[in-house]
Amino acid sequence: MRVFLTGATGFIGSRVLQELLGAGHQVLGLTRSAAGERWLQEAGAAAHRGTLEDPASLARGAAQADAVIHTAFDHDFSRFAENCEKDRRAIAAMAAMLAGSDRPLVITSSTGIGNTSPGQPAMEHAVDWSHPLPRIAGEQAGVEAANNGVSVAVVRLPQVHDTKKQGLISPFIEVSRAKGLAAYVHDGANRWPAVHVDDAARLYRLAVERHEAGARYHAVAEEGVSVRRIAEIVGAGLGVPVASLTTEDAAGHFGWLASFMGRDMPASSTWTQARLSWTPTGPDLIADLRAMDY
Repeated sequence: MRVFLTGATGFIGSRVLQELLGAGHQVLGLTRSAAGERWLQEAGAAAHRGTLEDPASLARGAAQADAVIHTAFDHDFSRFAENCEKDRRAIAAMAAMLAGSDRPLVITSSTGIGNTSPGQPAMEHAVDWSHPLPRIAGEQAGVEAANNGVSVAVVRLPQVHDTKKQGLISPFIEVSRAKGLAAYVHDGANRWPAVHVDDAARLYRLAVERHEAGARYHAVAEEGVSVRRIAEIVGAGLGVPVASLTTEDAAGHFGWLASFMGRDMPASSTWTQARLSWTPTGPDLIADLRAMDY
């Protein structure tokens, strides 16, 4: 099929691109630059110029495709809520081009949205519509699109990693380097789920190939890695001390990242693995953190 892929030159999207091309699909990749166009063409994909700030450009891309995979997101977390609303508008624009057809729209969310019971892993069937995480905007846009006749599925992401990037852990590393301290909150027992980027990319491909309207998939290889363990590995890599902070001290230490640092966010992918015959095989989070060049 011909897939319109947003975020096609990004960390996750570039791996999804390779998965799709490797499986024999055609890809129309979104890019904002001439350099991105050249990269996509050299990779074997067609290029479509557009941006998240221009929803009409996204709609034009979606109109040319048999399916859409939306991985693009503005990762300036200091403007997280604003960027989640931008994501809502992007989804709505692409959905308008797919309404009334059976062309799949696979959007991206966070596993945190499925955390409905404290201490229990997020589940695919669960949605906390009152969740304080602004990423709920994307799932709301997905439901609205489904109500308007669009065939929508959701891939929820945990901390997606390799030896170069690790989701929220990448800014955590930068804070730790700048402050000379790898810190966690209280006992650091709160957990973050994780998946290697190549496993996540394979899940996106399966989600569009075996598309099931209304499905929510969890790209989770590890249900939960303690933040204290993450801090210990980062501290060793940077050669800085590791210490606990109170909630009050964490706000000043971490800035915008503080709202995530104490959050317990385990997530299950049992249903996803069974439904899509998806078995993660990539390195685990700690292995990638140990192997990276600090």
